[in-house]
Amino acid sequence: GGERREKGCNSTDTTELETEFRNDDGGVSRNSSEVPLSTDNTPEVLNKALSGLSSRWKNWWVRGILTLAMITFFFIIIYLGPLVLMMIVMVVQIKCFHEIILIGYNVYHSYHLPWFRTLSWYFLLCANYFFYGETVTDTFFSLVQREEPLRILSKYHRFISFTLYLAGFCMFVLSLVKKHYRLQFYMFGWTHVTLLIVVTQSHLIIHNLFEGMIWFIVPISCVICNDIMAYMFGFFFGRTPLIKLSPKKTWEGFIGGFFATVLFGILLSYFMAGYSYFVCPVEFNNETNWFMVDCQPSELYQLQKYTLPSLLQSVIGWQTVRMYPFQIHSIALSTFASLIGPFGGFFASGFKRAFKIKDFADTIPGHGGIMDRFDCQYLMATFVNVYIASFIRGPNPTKLMQQLLALRPDQQLSVYNSLKAHLMEKEELPASREGEVSATQLELLRATVHWTLS
Repeated sequence: GGERREKGCNSTDTTELETEFRNDDGGVSRNSSEVPLSTDNTPEVLNKALSGLSSRWKNWWVRGILTLAMITFFFIIIYLGPLVLMMIVMVVQIKCFHEIILIGYNVYHSYHLPWFRTLSWYFLLCANYFFYGETVTDTFFSLVQREEPLRILSKYHRFISFTLYLAGFCMFVLSLVKKHYRLQFYMFGWTHVTLLIVVTQSHLIIHNLFEGMIWFIVPISCVICNDIMAYMFGFFFGRTPLIKLSPKKTWEGFIGGFFATVLFGILLSYFMAGYSYFVCPVEFNNETNWFMVDCQPSELYQLQKYTLPSLLQSVIGWQTVRMYPFQIHSIALSTFASLIGPFGGFFASGFKRAFKIKDFADTIPGHGGIMDRFDCQYLMATFVNVYIASFIRGPNPTKLMQQLLALRPDQQLSVYNSLKAHLMEKEELPASREGEVSATQLELLRATVHWTLS
């Protein structure tokens, strides 16, 4: 019964894949030569150290050792700060894109058609220019406004982005070959779907990071925890198959991973919510020209007293608990990571089976490629971004002030008068006597005259 086990959120069964490769006469199908199976690139030192173990336990140890190495690396980049995290996200994005495009290229290349790989990377450049150009304009607003070239690029950013895309679109049309129209349009769609999956969602990951590192670390950690615990529960207790796309997925692993991940999310959130480094929004400091994570934590990260439901009171004997409000949100995040996140892995498993491959690549021994590790993360990133926009984020006074300062003085004066009238109507500001001119109005008037004359 213990033979059935988990293999993470993106496993496929090698034996079944090899069977699917075979024709009725036992030969290898044409597609298998186009998209070969991943090879075992386990370091020789590990192969020698684990040579006496069965393949099942050897795989367990290889995955475990490499998992610890990746978690250690994750801790290091967190320590290095938000800028390094953003750079790592970009590197992961490019590698994931490369792995997916390479699968298509291996098929496409057999027809000797031009420009597929070149155009794929060109569209990746265009997509990143568009998305991250928007982010740079928003995050480094003051810096952009100070520098004339940056201000011009910011003002015409979308037009430039569209022009770049049109150039790639025209190159694609010019590359069409009469006998292979259908295949070329198929690969054109392949590239754009890959951009949607990889670039868009990596962009959302960075947006989540700007809300505070806790919104980056907790969701990613929950997915990692669920992956590990589902594998562990499935490895030792798995008996009941979960889904045909991943034959080694079991209900025991799925359920065990869920409860372990929810508990892990609550505990991790409790630890992180007490540190400004993790909870403060990541903002660009115009004085130091660097990112800062320093603020007065909001109520979301301050301990509150909660009354437990009567059922829980009777079970654990406590009437109230003190916890951070963010811990309640962490339950939603960990629940999604456990119940819905794995469907990103199932989707990837279906994709790999469609092309008869075991893994996207063989970058990480025992784990496959980078995309094999991040298929669940991308789905999680979208959920977190939507969750923040729906339940967390409110108006940002800092960004609003930046936009106001970019207006002409006469426009600023108009906004000032409108805001003043609104506050006086709400009786939040005492009404000024008729004919009285405030110092602020005089200053704005002088600025308007100066701006007009200059």
